[in-house]
Amino acid sequence: MSAIVGVEDVSKVYKLGKTEVHALRGVSLQIHRGEFLSIAGPSGSGKTTLLNLVGCVDTPTSGRVLVDGKDTKDMSERALTDLRLHRIGFIFQTFNLVQVLSVFQNVEFPLLLQGGLTRKERNSQVRGLLDAVGLADHVGHRPNELSGGQRQRVAVARALVTRPPLVLADEPTANLDSQTGATIIDLMKGMNARDGTTFIFSTHDPKVMAHATAIVRIADGQVAGREVVGEPAAAGGHR
Repeated sequence: MSAIVGVEDVSKVYKLGKTEVHALRGVSLQIHRGEFLSIAGPSGSGKTTLLNLVGCVDTPTSGRVLVDGKDTKDMSERALTDLRLHRIGFIFQTFNLVQVLSVFQNVEFPLLLQGGLTRKERNSQVRGLLDAVGLADHVGHRPNELSGGQRQRVAVARALVTRPPLVLADEPTANLDSQTGATIIDLMKGMNARDGTTFIFSTHDPKVMAHATAIVRIADGQVAGREVVGEPAAAGGHR
């Protein structure tokens, strides 16, 4: 099975004044199409940094990150934007919702950027996902009118609406009650099984980890181990 993500000897160093913070140290990792993979580790271990590098929202200090077989370091800004728009869904811990847009408009936004769908098709896709995450009655609300858990669900719907082959989720259930968290995991597992969507998510939640096909453990910016716990989905739905 081919790898959708390759991380090769990647290090990431942040400079805070005269201090250097080594967020990642020589991380190497391959993630195959159809995996439902959990990155586990304590706060500050490098989980979010790794997701940001794979999601092309940050660049490594050294080493290579390959997505869909392409070395992201060699890509132009336009090509990276295109990759993020068409191939990657990202559920950020901080939500990153557009405050002046309604719930519906936030979820629809990636579809408008992509183009290609009629208004009716966009409407159907957006409303279907908002119904799936329990926000069918909140389509006209703005983000500042929602609770943290509701905003998290909007962020999940927005990341999934384009049906990308790769979804990155940074603590996707952190702001959700256990029942809603289970609904979100079921939604993602359904996409994984039906479409072969690859999911990479960071989490502290053992209930989320229990659904993973593989768990990569990170400590102090290094891979501490990888455990295979299930079969990855067949990647039949994506090219």
